Amino acid sequence: MAYKRLAGLTAGAVIVAAALLPQVAQAGTGADATAGRATTTGRAHGGHRTVVIYRVPTRNPLADAERLVDSGYDLLEKRQGNALFVSGDASTAAGLRRLGFTPAIATTLTEAVPSPTARTRAAAGDTFDGGYHTVTAQYSHLDDTASQHPDLAKVVTYGQSWLKQHGHGGRDLKAICITKLQAGDCALSPNSAKPRFFLMSQIHARELTTGEMSWRWIDALTSGYGKDAAITKLMDTTEMWVVPDANPDGVDMVAAGGDNPVLQRKNADDTHGSQCGVSAYSQIGVDLNRNADTHWNTSGTSSAPCDQTYDGPSGDSEVENSALENLFRELFPAVRTGTGDTAPAPSDTKGMMITLHSDASMVLFPWEYDSTVHTGNDTALRALAAHMASLTGYQYGQAGEILYNASGGTDDWTYDKLGLASFTIEIGDSNGVGCDGFTPPFSCQDSYFWPKMEPALLYAAQHAASPYTTTSAAHH
Repeated sequence: MAYKRLAGLTAGAVIVAAALLPQVAQAGTGADATAGRATTTGRAHGGHRTVVIYRVPTRNPLADAERLVDSGYDLLEKRQGNALFVSGDASTAAGLRRLGFTPAIATTLTEAVPSPTARTRAAAGDTFDGGYHTVTAQYSHLDDTASQHPDLAKVVTYGQSWLKQHGHGGRDLKAICITKLQAGDCALSPNSAKPRFFLMSQIHARELTTGEMSWRWIDALTSGYGKDAAITKLMDTTEMWVVPDANPDGVDMVAAGGDNPVLQRKNADDTHGSQCGVSAYSQIGVDLNRNADTHWNTSGTSSAPCDQTYDGPSGDSEVENSALENLFRELFPAVRTGTGDTAPAPSDTKGMMITLHSDASMVLFPWEYDSTVHTGNDTALRALAAHMASLTGYQYGQAGEILYNASGGTDDWTYDKLGLASFTIEIGDSNGVGCDGFTPPFSCQDSYFWPKMEPALLYAAQHAASPYTTTSAAHH
């Protein structure tokens, strides 16, 4: 759950928007009956309800994180030492205590309850909540970039969102290819002359900073060509692909809240849980970053449709993921031909993928489903992650080493199926400057996040030609 600081509130008080549609409480999914999860408790007074963020000390963060997810709690992508963080309401503490935890209130929030029509209504205008870009604005940005720089950029439509495929509005799924265009560049063929660097964001819709970093990356590449030596060299030698909104239906739901963004994490597919309610956990949709068909339903997921980490009825059940994976297959050859999780991709493999999330301040790499298993390319992945971490001030490691295991993620899929060097960067406020949460003040995008992310993305893209030859964090 993200939080927004507003003038007039105490330092610990914040206001956020609800992530939940429609406004009908589910009678009980997952651990409602056994863990004391909230359903309608905390329902709005005048269109708002109270949300409580709990700091939960643990003895074994990895095992206890899985217990919390298995029990249906909204476990946040944060960790401080051995302490985890859970979003809930006043009744949540009792359920956590019944599981043997000793929760303490970290923050009390007020959350706005959105209109049920937010699910199918795209936000009006280009920005919301102080400057964050709507899907409409992101897609116009792609088209404008290609129009203004026909020698540098090309837009590709690679699929349709769940709502559009089902005739309920929705969106196309769009990417942009940016390079100094030569014959054959940006073709949907895995046998490209240039290596490819792929950046994607907002597969978790509520993680707004990620889409803004994609926007700025596009602008840095196109505006820097011919002016900045490093960017010019990169554009002459490498294709940069960007998907700014991997979950556009979800982002439309977020933006529909305007200055109180609706904190939708998942996509808009309600066929498995149409009666999800306005609880601290309950939300329609499938978590696209738990739905990829690699080690699906192994760790860090829920089988309850209204839970935040619901991984769907089967791997790759969601159209957003199947379309994205088809695009990956069109852009990158499948080179990891050995069997088993430790089989490496060849040392001369080309290409790199980064999926942006928030807000744990971490650089993660496969395997994310199980930190006790290392990939056959662990040395190189770890070295690349170490250098990106040094540039951002973040921690780095496999997810279970520094956060918690989670299966069905994008980076595990691209590495597993293709052998592609793959990373998740959890963008966060590692310095405590007031830029934390999923919807930090918009001013944080330029003043704090982009100066950290630009050098990390540039470094990563520069290594797309030969990522697995990287053996030292200091390698350039």
